[in-house]
Amino acid sequence: MAEEKNVQNTEEVEEISAEELSDILRVRREKLADLQAKGENPFEKVKFDFDTYTSEIRERFEELENKDVKIAGRLMSRRDMGKANFIDVADEKGRLQCYVRIDEIGEEAFEGFKKWDIGDIVGISGFVFRTRRGEISVHVKEIELLAKSLLPLPEKFHGLKDQETRYRQRYVDLIVNPDVKDTFVKRSMILKEIRNYLDSKGFLEVDTPILVPLEIGASARPFVTHHNTLDMDMYLRIETELYLKRLIVGGMHRVYEVGRIFRNEGMDPKHNPEFTSIELYQAFTDYKGMMDLVEELNTMLAEKICGSKVITYQGKEIDMGHWERMTMVEAVKKYSGCDYNDWATDEDARACAKKMHVEVPENATKGTVLVEFFDAFVEENLIQPTFIYDYPVENSPLAKRKADDPAFTERFEYFINATEFGNAFSELNDPIDQKERFEKQVAAKKKEEPNCNAEVDYDYVTALEYGMPPTGGLGFGIDRLVMLLTDSASIRDVLLFPTMKPLD
Repeated sequence: MAEEKNVQNTEEVEEISAEELSDILRVRREKLADLQAKGENPFEKVKFDFDTYTSEIRERFEELENKDVKIAGRLMSRRDMGKANFIDVADEKGRLQCYVRIDEIGEEAFEGFKKWDIGDIVGISGFVFRTRRGEISVHVKEIELLAKSLLPLPEKFHGLKDQETRYRQRYVDLIVNPDVKDTFVKRSMILKEIRNYLDSKGFLEVDTPILVPLEIGASARPFVTHHNTLDMDMYLRIETELYLKRLIVGGMHRVYEVGRIFRNEGMDPKHNPEFTSIELYQAFTDYKGMMDLVEELNTMLAEKICGSKVITYQGKEIDMGHWERMTMVEAVKKYSGCDYNDWATDEDARACAKKMHVEVPENATKGTVLVEFFDAFVEENLIQPTFIYDYPVENSPLAKRKADDPAFTERFEYFINATEFGNAFSELNDPIDQKERFEKQVAAKKKEEPNCNAEVDYDYVTALEYGMPPTGGLGFGIDRLVMLLTDSASIRDVLLFPTMKPLD
């Protein structure tokens, strides 16, 4: 049996000078030129018929022991013992030790193999065995170079730790930090489970335009581009809502979209200029029906992805199986001590805000003050899953008013770890009310940003005039959900390629 020896990897570096890097690049390119001169250009290889992943070899060792396998992956380390080498090969599913011996693959092939570099892509044929030390391995019969690596990987024991570099060079991050891949595997699983859940409830997944013809009055700032043929400015969408609700009007009564959204705004650990949201709309239900859906969906996701309803996020234990429900008025009273119902007039509300040192606009209404109180006193306390519902009409232009209290709307947001995760309404389907709210919204935006091009989406109003049934709508961000279920501190940790400022 082969015996491993503790020999350091031949060429893995954490930080190197420009001169050292230049030397490495020169040497590796010389090796490539030598191969090409001998008619062995690795970049001309077109395929390798591997039949087994490294993880399968570990999982099915008893079945595969002494059986021939073919694996393919990246050369990650080499332990040179003269006429034999132990190497580690990493593929899509894991990493495995391989044993290469001169008398097995031939002297000429072995001498060529020893000139290969850490990071090269290789194809291996051999049989499965266990070394004297008990390490499951592949005894190599044939090995070939499938692609050459011209840049060195970060050093094994320190890895790629600089966050900025990890985000910019995710391809290197994935190579040298295998745990990173688990986050993105889970992201894919989360999306799959959401789709399965919604499909099982009779929802239909659809696609709506990303490039839209007008800037709506919502507060989010869009990215602007220009369509040359039509000679008109167009905008990357800031939501999928209005198109999806047009489909409700058209008789598609349960629809959803997994949509890329673009907002030309600030960046921080919870915000990226482009992100993924899911919006869904269901006819003949209301916002409380959406609450039930959110609770059921998130409880299921915690169990499927994390194996338990109780998860840990950044050191905090969060029970995804227990959800509290409070109106915004109740929440503000609980955490600030101030009761909206004690404010007889807008002036009373502004006076209370001044007393509590909460800044509000000079002409703030009771509803506006309530929202400011929520931001100041409530949100930071909502660690466990909580629905906050019944929002003032002032900040809910698309939600239906409450029949028994038209100062409020049938809207909720839900919060976990003091962060808003989603937003839902009993959708406004009165075209007259909707038109008035849109026009006020656009006027307010133009007053705040005189140079903006905000317009009322009158076509959407026209759609409502044909009649939209009572509808519940929900939107939530995938990225924040993935952060929560993978215990990731920043949105950049769950985006394969986050937006970055150019190095130059």
